[in-house]
Amino acid sequence: MANQEPKVAYFCMEYGITSDFKIYSGGLGILAGDHMKAAYDQNRDLIGIGMLWKQGYNEQIIKKGRPYKAYPVETEKYDFLQDTGVKVKVEIRERDVWCKVWKVDCFNNADLYLLDTDLPENYAGDEWITDRLYGGFNEHRIAQEMVLSIGGVRALRALGIEPDVYHFNDSHPVFAGIELLREKMEDEGMWFDDALREVRKNVVFTTHTPVAAGNEVHPHKLLKYMGAYLHLNTEQMVAIGDAPFSMTAAGLRLSRNANSVASLHEQTANEMWSHVDGAAPIVGITNGVHRGTWTDERVVSAFEGGDTNKIWDAHQAAKQDLLDLIEERNGVKLDPNKLLIGFARRAAPYKRSDFIFSKPEVIEEYLKSGEVQIVFAGKAHPLDNKGREIVARLIEMADKYSNSVVFLEDYDMVIGAALTRGCDIWLNNPRRPKEASGTSGMKAAMNGVLNLSILDGWWPEACNHGVNGWAISPDGVEAKTAEDFEGSYDEKIAQLDEYDVNNLYDILLNQVLPTYADKEKWVGMMKESHKDTYVKFSADRMLNDYYRLVYAPENN
Repeated sequence: MANQEPKVAYFCMEYGITSDFKIYSGGLGILAGDHMKAAYDQNRDLIGIGMLWKQGYNEQIIKKGRPYKAYPVETEKYDFLQDTGVKVKVEIRERDVWCKVWKVDCFNNADLYLLDTDLPENYAGDEWITDRLYGGFNEHRIAQEMVLSIGGVRALRALGIEPDVYHFNDSHPVFAGIELLREKMEDEGMWFDDALREVRKNVVFTTHTPVAAGNEVHPHKLLKYMGAYLHLNTEQMVAIGDAPFSMTAAGLRLSRNANSVASLHEQTANEMWSHVDGAAPIVGITNGVHRGTWTDERVVSAFEGGDTNKIWDAHQAAKQDLLDLIEERNGVKLDPNKLLIGFARRAAPYKRSDFIFSKPEVIEEYLKSGEVQIVFAGKAHPLDNKGREIVARLIEMADKYSNSVVFLEDYDMVIGAALTRGCDIWLNNPRRPKEASGTSGMKAAMNGVLNLSILDGWWPEACNHGVNGWAISPDGVEAKTAEDFEGSYDEKIAQLDEYDVNNLYDILLNQVLPTYADKEKWVGMMKESHKDTYVKFSADRMLNDYYRLVYAPENN
């Protein structure tokens, strides 16, 4: 292995390959899909391990101003799935669960294998383990993770694939590390400490979220009942994942290298997990996006030519495509010559989707006149009632300002591509530092859509305030967190929100709008945005960083 690149097995709960292949929910899946596409483009020896979700992630249906979820069965549509003829079994709740292994016929290399429990030989109920992505509670989620992880390793063995590196993308695949430990201990007769040392040589781990609720923990009693211990004892499992069992802590202890997904997130993650003894070092590898999927060829070609008028015309063509989509889906006809802001995120409180409406006395006149137009999209987690309330609030605003505010139902890759190509401004206003990376802004920036964002996630690495976009902070240099204020937690949050929204209005009204009125200056900023992001925030660069900093054998 010294003179060649390692073979990598990439484990992830979801993959965003195409919009119609409903095995993804959002950012994690889109990133995994872009990772696979970059591996294919570069002819890397990398394969993906995932799940064939029977019903996929929930579709969003709006009825009487409120979002509802639906789970249509999709599997029969997927005629590109190849039957490998391989089945493996995983013992869950003291029952053998059989997992069929499918191959996605999308790539010549960078093969993607998906596990499926919807089989007649499975016990009633077990066939539904691979039913809904993120659709279940503790037992169901653990069962899904056991199929992905333990079943994934066993599928590799059955397929005759021997990876040099096992990459756990987020904590869902962590039980694969327990299966690798089991192999060392049962099949090779190693003691636990020796087995752990050997397993770590071949495992790497990516941590994604700095939000505590996004890092799973499970009671040991439940893990033991489910069969996730794989004959390890409680002392050994606590040594790996603490008590209760932290999936992220386990990922850090089972791996030789770990990474965050942006430079700022590297700082946040190292602080957040500093208490985990024996953890792999966390290095920063900023996410990137697959340019072939997310950039508009007309716009990229115009940027290559450099002519201001051609760049503007190409952008306006992409914008008109988006406006046509909006009119077709919502019956709303927006003005192509007025500023169009895009906001598309998972509906979660810290992302503050409805933030721009915080002070109607400031923003309302611009929305009523149509000088500012906004298009929103985004889903809440199926079990997140607060997130669904946020969506309902956005729909309420679209009804109130029906000629300038739009909510596009059922956010997917088609809508995401149209928005990040066709808007003028890409708005992002999370409470710092809660955004690990965020890749939609990268897609927008490559297309010349200017970011207006809190200095969170990836944006601090790219922002040149007033040159290639704007930061939501005074002069683009100061970004505050709740800890910069005094009082109770709620008081700190209220002060931070007040501070941020005042800066948002100031930058939008006093810098963005006047610049939009000056086409030469605006296109100049578009050029800088494209130039500063097209290579630096590509999936090609990201994958090269993974091979150099995480996968490479010299990092053992």
